[in-house]
Amino acid sequence: MVHFWALGREGEVVRHLVPAFEALHPGVRIDIQQIPFTAAHEKLLTAFVGRTTPDAAQIGNTWIPEFVALGALAPLDGRIETARDIDPKDYFPGIWDTNVISGKVWGVPWYVDTRVIFYRTDLVAGEPWPPRSWAEWRKVMIDIRKRGGRDHYAILLPLDEYTQPVILALETGSKLLSDGGRYGSFETPAFRRAMSFYVSLFADDLAAPVDRTDLGNLYQGFARGAFAMVITGPWNLGEFERRLPLALKDRWATAPMPPPDPGMKYPGVSLAGGSSLVLFRHAHDSEAAWQWIEYLSASERQAEFYKLSGDLPARRSAWERTDLAHDEQASAFRVQLENVVTTPKVPEWEQIANRIAEAADQVVRGGRSLDGSLASLTRDVDRMLEKRRWMLDHKAGGER
Repeated sequence: MVHFWALGREGEVVRHLVPAFEALHPGVRIDIQQIPFTAAHEKLLTAFVGRTTPDAAQIGNTWIPEFVALGALAPLDGRIETARDIDPKDYFPGIWDTNVISGKVWGVPWYVDTRVIFYRTDLVAGEPWPPRSWAEWRKVMIDIRKRGGRDHYAILLPLDEYTQPVILALETGSKLLSDGGRYGSFETPAFRRAMSFYVSLFADDLAAPVDRTDLGNLYQGFARGAFAMVITGPWNLGEFERRLPLALKDRWATAPMPPPDPGMKYPGVSLAGGSSLVLFRHAHDSEAAWQWIEYLSASERQAEFYKLSGDLPARRSAWERTDLAHDEQASAFRVQLENVVTTPKVPEWEQIANRIAEAADQVVRGGRSLDGSLASLTRDVDRMLEKRRWMLDHKAGGER
């Protein structure tokens, strides 16, 4: 019996793949436990402490560094080398890299996630689009704001989301952390430039200073033109189709992120996200669990899982097996996925990311200067990383 934990809706739809797997492997049974996303992280940690982890699981890519640091996962390099249908070159490189820690592979990407611009085609009409630099992008936003008038902004940037300022920072080449993830790196020219651009969109009245609770209904706001653009993920491809009025069916589209400067590689970068399949170190039946992971990772299966779930496949060949290859709205994601980068691979990342959002909020709402906020952010993140520094330095000392 293979015990497999899957999160959210994925835990529901993956059940449809079990009968065919069990028919191919008559001696193996798959027991799936569906866990809400909101409870998954704590439940996995509790299971590790109590030595009751499943054999395999779906986990968010940003969680992998934490579970590797705990010693909860089994490395997969040897298994991947001999796998019949797992080709690392078929995966989007930035997504694959989220699973690589200290030169070893700890997970196999299951589905992918990144962020692009969703926009109203009628509201950007007549503009140079898609923009090829931040300056072009800003010009489009200024023109939209002038035409829109009161309560009609160019872009939605919820202040309680870290993704937008982090994407901009990654675009300028900021590493966010320095010295192997030991210290914050938020007072560098690269990060300051990104944060300055982000804050300026509010200062120039191109974005309203709201958070998600102030926003109300995203789809209604987009439909009435309260904002012409929003940076969001692939789950909204289906949501926009379902929730926008029929009159807007052909009046929205997606575009990759623009790079900071003219002449830079297009598109700019975005976040490497999604979920991966991992094998736990103390799996009761690691061989059967790996057979299940390998089965789910096959290109054909990824295409089938996309049709069941709507999640974007992690393998390029799986895209070609589905209608995604000819889907205009998904094309921006296909382009963007070739240019995504990982966030820092440290267990503290989610804490750090939320603190970045707080720092941006403080500047936008006028509570702090940009330089003061970045200095405070650096100090706070350095404190968050104290234990990490001690552990890394202790390990290095022991090796000497």
